[in-house]
Amino acid sequence: MIRRNQHILTQLIAVCDFLLLLFAFIIAWWVKFESGWLNHGEPLPFRTYLVWGMIYSAIALVLGFFLNFYVPKRKKRFSFEVIKILQIHFFSLLFLLSILFVYKEIHISRELLAIFVVLSIGLQTIFRYSVKVATRELRKKGYNKQFVLILGAGSLGKRFSNNLEQYKELGYEVIGFLDDYSTDSESADGSYKPIIGKLEDLEDVLGSEIVDEVVIALPLTAHLKYGQIIATCEKMGVRTLIIPDFFDYLPARPYFDNFAGMPLINVRSIPLDDLGNRILKRSFDIGFSLAAIVITLPLMLIIALLIKLSSPGPIIFKQERVGFNRRTFFMYKFRTMKVMPEAMSDTQWTVENDPRRTKLGEFLRRTSLDELPQFFNVLMGHMSVVGPRPERPYFVEQFKEEIPKYMVKHHIRPGITGLAQSKGLRGDTSISERVKEDIFYIENWTLLFDIKIILKTIVNGFVNKNAY
Repeated sequence: MIRRNQHILTQLIAVCDFLLLLFAFIIAWWVKFESGWLNHGEPLPFRTYLVWGMIYSAIALVLGFFLNFYVPKRKKRFSFEVIKILQIHFFSLLFLLSILFVYKEIHISRELLAIFVVLSIGLQTIFRYSVKVATRELRKKGYNKQFVLILGAGSLGKRFSNNLEQYKELGYEVIGFLDDYSTDSESADGSYKPIIGKLEDLEDVLGSEIVDEVVIALPLTAHLKYGQIIATCEKMGVRTLIIPDFFDYLPARPYFDNFAGMPLINVRSIPLDDLGNRILKRSFDIGFSLAAIVITLPLMLIIALLIKLSSPGPIIFKQERVGFNRRTFFMYKFRTMKVMPEAMSDTQWTVENDPRRTKLGEFLRRTSLDELPQFFNVLMGHMSVVGPRPERPYFVEQFKEEIPKYMVKHHIRPGITGLAQSKGLRGDTSISERVKEDIFYIENWTLLFDIKIILKTIVNGFVNKNAY
């Protein structure tokens, strides 16, 4: 029933959003004028404020429809909804301020507006998260399903079917396969999805079965059949998706580009290629690193003094690393080892019980306190707070030959911490696993993802048993 009335559910959510915004307005009114927490002066009548609150809520609702906020988001991450919420309220506030200016309504409390917008964003985010969790649980129990027909029962089609089984919260069910040659549709787990016909039976199957999406998982040798398949699906009003037979060569999230009037598959989607995203991340990096430097400055001064007193040599150790666009830079750390020739430090790994370490250096490494000076690298633009960890040129030359896709990590600025480090992949751990996590981060970057990684790094602690 939920599936058949998806449009009604969407409209119901829109109504709930409108009521939620009005509720946020009432709370904002109470905080500003009734709670006594703020110096409110003489307010305008509640009725006047209520009118403007309803206008704002209506603007947000209309913008939501224009920005595709009220469409099914089964395949979207929750971060997509958060970004949409922020966009909607940013533009809604601009519209409201413009209307207030035109009507010369200069006595509306700016504090109330600020409280109202912040509350609206917070409450709507919580509500949408609750809806997403609830719908996922319903889908796991078999409600609100979408039915998929796979064309091609070869390794590609079976792999896709198996993957769908791993994500039951998405609510997709494979009804079967169409294939001209295979008769065996056994999955990796030993289960079977029926082969219900050949490709020429597609129109009959779409007419007799409930099918929401057709997934083409045919080999490249069958590409001449694609035109007729797509035409049949569109005739029957069924969405069509294509899994390219060369997808193993593509990254996790390729995207279509347009060049000289022709559609092209861009083999790697990097959100930070977008200027707006780069500005957002850089602004966050500067603000965060400045705050970190101010907060940790007394600690850094104490560490510097202890290093100076405990062993001869400089306080700061700088080492050449490979960063953004394969450009080298000098990364700063508190010195944790005895002074040694530069060539030796650039070509040797630190090992357990390394005799080159100082007593203080061993503590600084295990607690990651030796990394604090890298916030100055962030300010200078060499690094980011979150990103793939940079490596020495000597090892980069080795790894790029030995580890597939290793050099992809240099498409963005390196970081003080990263997704791999937040999962415990630090020090003497698999380079291949770290690269895998780095590429996932590069292709799925959002500011919320950065904040999540920072929080996870803090929660998991800075002590690293693999740091030698």
